[in-house]
Amino acid sequence: MDASCLRYSLTEEERQTFDKTGYLVLEDALTPEQVEALTREVDRIHDEKVQAGHEANKALFYPNFIPDHKLFLDLVDYERVLPKVWGILGWNIYLYHAHMIVTPPSGQEKSDKTFGWHQDSGRMNVDMETVPRPRMSLKVAYFLSDLQEQGRGNFWIVPNSHLNNTLDKPAGGHGQPEGAIPICVKPGTAVFFDRRLWHTASPNWSDITRKVLFYGYGYRWIRTKDDMTVQSLWADSEPIRRQLLGAGTNCNGYYTPTEEDVPLRGWLERHAPDQVAR
Repeated sequence: MDASCLRYSLTEEERQTFDKTGYLVLEDALTPEQVEALTREVDRIHDEKVQAGHEANKALFYPNFIPDHKLFLDLVDYERVLPKVWGILGWNIYLYHAHMIVTPPSGQEKSDKTFGWHQDSGRMNVDMETVPRPRMSLKVAYFLSDLQEQGRGNFWIVPNSHLNNTLDKPAGGHGQPEGAIPICVKPGTAVFFDRRLWHTASPNWSDITRKVLFYGYGYRWIRTKDDMTVQSLWADSEPIRRQLLGAGTNCNGYYTPTEEDVPLRGWLERHAPDQVAR
């Protein structure tokens, strides 16, 4: 990893924003050329899934897409984003979850039905005993479509809700929680969000297709959330990328990591010792 990536390190203002609100918006994270190339591959995969029987007008949730193209793999340790991820979570991290979502126009009439609000990680939110629940992980969403207007299947959030274990939803199944907002962004934007942030997908009432790539980073002792087949990529990857793809020396290395388990720590000690904690 080139030390030039440190110019994209998490700033103190960004840290305060993320800690306070639970999310961070990074415009122009991807260049127009990257957006075009990634969109081409997303369209290819979507077409293949439709040909294999997926209903064309239904949203496609496709995990484990990293091995499908090098463009997806290169975002795992993307220089404009990874420094901000380790700035929030630290060096003992890996990609525990990834999914692609393609949301075609629904053809539905617009309504005020309450969306499916949730925190990420399923049983983790039941089994953990603390208030608030621990952060544990975050996601980076790369938006490839123009979502600058509402009604395009936008990602909705309740800012500042990540420290609340519950969320008050409107009675009767209509309307959204107090303070809820849609994320309206242009193509190429990356949105970081704490797994605890209350959020939801929404129907696509527009005539454009929404395309987003989600990269979930968590601590190395967290199990993968989908059946990832990235092990085949380890041999041709540099050490830090191997770490991010889940490689390790043995099972205990996920709990008590050696230098070989976490080359990111050694790299930071050499190039940015102020960013190494614990």
